[in-house]
Amino acid sequence: MTPRSTAQNAELALLLEVAGTPKPGNVDRERDFEDLRFEHFLAGAVGARPGLELAAEGERVGHAFERAVAGMAEQSAGNTQFGALLVLTPLVAVASEGDLTPESADRVVRATTVADAADFYRAFEHVDVAVDEPPEGLEPLDVRRGSDAIPALEERGLTLFDVMARSADADGIAAEWVGEFERVFDAGERILVDDGPVPDRASRLFVELLAEEVDTFVVTRNDRETAEEVQRRAQAVLDGEENATELAEELVAQDINPGTTADLVAGALFVALERGLVV
Repeated sequence: MTPRSTAQNAELALLLEVAGTPKPGNVDRERDFEDLRFEHFLAGAVGARPGLELAAEGERVGHAFERAVAGMAEQSAGNTQFGALLVLTPLVAVASEGDLTPESADRVVRATTVADAADFYRAFEHVDVAVDEPPEGLEPLDVRRGSDAIPALEERGLTLFDVMARSADADGIAAEWVGEFERVFDAGERILVDDGPVPDRASRLFVELLAEEVDTFVVTRNDRETAEEVQRRAQAVLDGEENATELAEELVAQDINPGTTADLVAGALFVALERGLVV
C-alpha cells in the first residue's frame, strides 16, 4: 500500500472530521445548517488541498494558509474550515520536515514572520469569519480589515505568532499556537488508542473535548453562558444523562455551533494519521 502524503493526510483529516456523527452543534453526515451542508465541507476539504501541499513543500506557513483558505472558499457556502486549516497548516509544515512533535510545532510557529501575518489577514478577504471586536486602541489591527490592516502590522513588526499570542486568552485555536498544540497532540493520541470506525472515534473525541473546555467559537457567536451550558451538557452525555444525537439535533436547531472543538478534532485526526492511524 502506497503511503499517503502529508497533504493527503491533512485533507483526509478534514473529511474524517465532518464524517464523525453525531457532533453536537456541528454539520455531520446526518445534520446540516440551513446554509451550510455536509457537501460544502467535503468540497472545502478538497479545495484546501493545494494550499496544504504548499505547506508540505516548505512554503511560508502564512502563504500556504491563505492559499488553503482561498481554495476552501471556492465551494458555494463560504467558510467551512478556516479554523481547522489554521491548525493543520503549521502541523503539515512540521510533519513534512520530520517528526511531528509539540516541540517541533512550537519551533515552526515561532519562526513565522510579518509576511506570514499579512497573509493571515488576507485570508479574511476570502470568507466571513466570526471574530470578537478588537480591544480599544487596536482597531487598526482588526482582522476583518483584511489587507487594509497590513500597514499597521508592518509598523508594529507583528509576526503571525505575535498575532496569535494576542488572541490566545480568548481564542482556542490561537491558544494552541502558543501552547505547543497541547490539546491537539493529546487528542491525537486518544484517537490512536480508541478503537472502532474512525468517524465514530472522532465523534466521541468531539464530545470529550467539548466537555473539557468551553468552545470559544460559541463564546464569540453566542455568549459565555451559552458556551458553559453546552460544556455542561456535553459532560452529561459522557455521564450517560443525555443522548448525543438528541443534543446534536437541539444545538443545530438553535444555531449553536462549537466550531473550535471541531477544528481541534481535525488537527487530532491529522496527528493520528501521521502517527500510523490506519484508514
